[in-house]
Amino acid sequence: MYHGRRTAAVLTALASALLLSGCLGLGGDPDAGTNGVAKLPAKTIEQKAAAAAKAAPTVRLTGTVVSNGQTYRLDMRLRAEGGVGEVTTKGDTFQLLRVGDDLYLKAGADFYGTGDDKDSQAAAAKLNGKYVKVPPGDPAYRQFSGFTDKKVLLADLFVLDGTVDVGDHRKVGTTRTIEVTGSAGGSLDVSLSGAPYPLRYQRAGNAGTLTMADWGEDFALAAPAKSDVVDYGTSVGATPTPASPHK
Repeated sequence: MYHGRRTAAVLTALASALLLSGCLGLGGDPDAGTNGVAKLPAKTIEQKAAAAAKAAPTVRLTGTVVSNGQTYRLDMRLRAEGGVGEVTTKGDTFQLLRVGDDLYLKAGADFYGTGDDKDSQAAAAKLNGKYVKVPPGDPAYRQFSGFTDKKVLLADLFVLDGTVDVGDHRKVGTTRTIEVTGSAGGSLDVSLSGAPYPLRYQRAGNAGTLTMADWGEDFALAAPAKSDVVDYGTSVGATPTPASPHK
């Protein structure tokens, strides 16, 4: 009986060890249980990720972009007809909301760079915490609207510099990914679970990292109430215009 129990215990331990090594990919197939895209050429992985991103109706994009020595932190929810979220740069945070062609900006009084005179302070107080509808003809419209444009913000993800190669098996959060790298810098993590969505983009030259999540998850997108909107005329010239995240 003793020897039988000992043998059973040894077999159980051996089976557990084999199972553990299989889970860790030790001597096994690292792509077992995945969508199989890691076995494809790098360019094909990139193309499949681009197609999945284009087909998804929504995405949440967060992270940082370094442009012209300035750092921009983004937290945007995006869909084809618009987006909502916030951008932070130089200590200033402003909220953006675009519904169709209508773009709204909301920020605190300090964002508008007001002077010490009473008229400037009064104007800032009027704008504080309110949505300002950015006129389509204002130069700020193109720059600001780019932060709310799914197509624009995701375009750079699939332009890795140089020759693209398949990199390491990694993880973004708890999701297994395959890395696609550019020989001149930059990398893209593509999901190995379900659709091959891009989940993380690391820009070349330490120029920031963007994370994509909540692919296909719906979110509310509606124009603000009229009582929350201030008409700022034909120009929002007082507002600082951030550089494009793609420069």
